[in-house]
Amino acid sequence: MAPRVLVSDELSETAVQIFRDRGIDVDFQPKLGKDKEKLAEIIGNYDGLAIRSATKVTEKLIAAATNLKVVGRAGIGVDNVDIPAASKRGVIVMNTPFGNSITTAEHAIALMFAVARQIPSADASTQAGKWEKSKFMGVEITGKTLGVIGAGNIGSIVCARALGLKMRVIAYDPFLSAERAQEMGVTKVELDDLLAQADFITLHVPMTDKTRGILNKDAIAKTKPGVRIVNCARGGLVDEAALAEALKSGHVAGAGFDVFEVEPATESPLFGLPNVVCTPHLGASTTEAQENVALQVAEQMSDYLVKGAVSNAINMPSITAEEAPILKPFIRLADVLGAFVGQVTDTAIKEIEILYDGSTASMNTKALTSALLAGLIRSQVADVNMVSAPIMIKEKGVILSEVKRDKSGVYDGYIKLTVTTDKNTRSVAGTVFSDGKPRFIQIKGINMDADVGANMVYISNTDVPGMIGFMGTTLGAAGVNIANFQLGRDKQGGDAIALLYVDEPLKDDVIAKLTANEAIRQVKPLVFNVD
Repeated sequence: MAPRVLVSDELSETAVQIFRDRGIDVDFQPKLGKDKEKLAEIIGNYDGLAIRSATKVTEKLIAAATNLKVVGRAGIGVDNVDIPAASKRGVIVMNTPFGNSITTAEHAIALMFAVARQIPSADASTQAGKWEKSKFMGVEITGKTLGVIGAGNIGSIVCARALGLKMRVIAYDPFLSAERAQEMGVTKVELDDLLAQADFITLHVPMTDKTRGILNKDAIAKTKPGVRIVNCARGGLVDEAALAEALKSGHVAGAGFDVFEVEPATESPLFGLPNVVCTPHLGASTTEAQENVALQVAEQMSDYLVKGAVSNAINMPSITAEEAPILKPFIRLADVLGAFVGQVTDTAIKEIEILYDGSTASMNTKALTSALLAGLIRSQVADVNMVSAPIMIKEKGVILSEVKRDKSGVYDGYIKLTVTTDKNTRSVAGTVFSDGKPRFIQIKGINMDADVGANMVYISNTDVPGMIGFMGTTLGAAGVNIANFQLGRDKQGGDAIALLYVDEPLKDDVIAKLTANEAIRQVKPLVFNVD
């Protein structure tokens, strides 16, 4: 059955056609996003939801979206999507961070020019029949210092444009390396230094707990007298009331704002002040940008629903379309290893260590870890997946660590999972052979070579004579057919394990008969999805 996607906001027909061309059943209802009740009523029928800003993907809507796998936002901001709620339900949230980068950067530069030369006020005065040439004395851009807060996708474009305008560019960004700054031709500085030196300040950071109010009253007081501030990023990054006071006092010479603390912005402390230029969130409002992000979100959602590729996801590691087929069997392996330990572990997990050896160390280990954690939790939470599992592990306070190392054994690459509980430590390792199927290669430090079956029985025991016969006789008497089995031990008379392949899960009375043998420590039925 073809995946179904609902488009609840305005997307171009070209973008909608991308879904159709990929074999996806698309339902184009561009006005539906504003009808919360109707949207909640039908959302359960869809695998994907493509939106812009009008549709609000709330916790309530996500709860009704029983089949939803992915939400695609045509644009950068995902303020209209409840990311934690989506993640807990295992719904991937994608955005399109590159489609409108140039457009937003250009708008920031345009506002900087408009504020520097007081263009809107001069235009209104002239068109009113006045000729107030001396009133609108501006400042040059050339030779001035531009302080860029946030040198990511958009900020880096602003830096390049400003350098082309012969400005000196300084940048504050905790994630900007000295090498990258040198490559960009900018000077990396701390925030206080930027505030003290910049003639113009432009913001290009997302809204987070750390960036909210990054230009508050205290920060604005540290700025260079006569500074001009531009915000095309997110409302709330700048304290509008504090900025209004600084504009009135003359400490700040001008401001250009495209975003506001409350939107739609019908009122703001900045409105009506001289040399303040305001636009209604037009950063992404060009024909090219709107088309680009629509096409991009359609491509991304289609790649995920058809190929399993994940790109520009807010809450899951990316998996490219090229690596998806290569990674798929190892994602399956990671899931199996997690499922094995999850099913044989009865007590709370305290620590998880994942070892990536050889070729697996160079793979997309974030995706592999997410798959492994999903398998580990599935015995307790049936609807967990790669999106929700890492969040659940974090919420439980489990210590998670990853180790990568070069090839150390006979296998080109393998994954080993070690889990520590209050009572013991369990480990299992596996690899993928040329047939693409996962294999167990080690359990409890005991080497073996075992396929993964739909129904298996794991038995841990002391190595004593007669155990094979006992297991076979007990299961045979209960009418349980053994299709295959794998055995292993660490030494004669030491620890031994058995993996039995049976036609159906064992019943409790059969498990009780097996565990009655004093040499057997544990009997665990295992169920795996082998499709």
